Amino acid sequence: MSDQTIDQDRVASRAGHLLPEERAAGSDDPQAQAAAILAESDLREAGRNAAPDTTLERRTSDETVTANEPPD
Repeated sequence: MSDQTIDQDRVASRAGHLLPEERAAGSDDPQAQAAAILAESDLREAGRNAAPDTTLERRTSDETVTANEPPD
């Protein structure tokens, strides 16, 4: 399978599974919207500085949650 086929499959899958907010707002071209969302997502994933106004953190839940009670 070529990269282009994989990308088309990703776009088709994303366009077919809109988020509730996206469904409510509607879209004139769900395929183009999905392609744009995936392209931005790929850029953000490729580099930490791809979206300077955001921070990409890779932590486990153990590193982010403070337990209120001791474990059983």
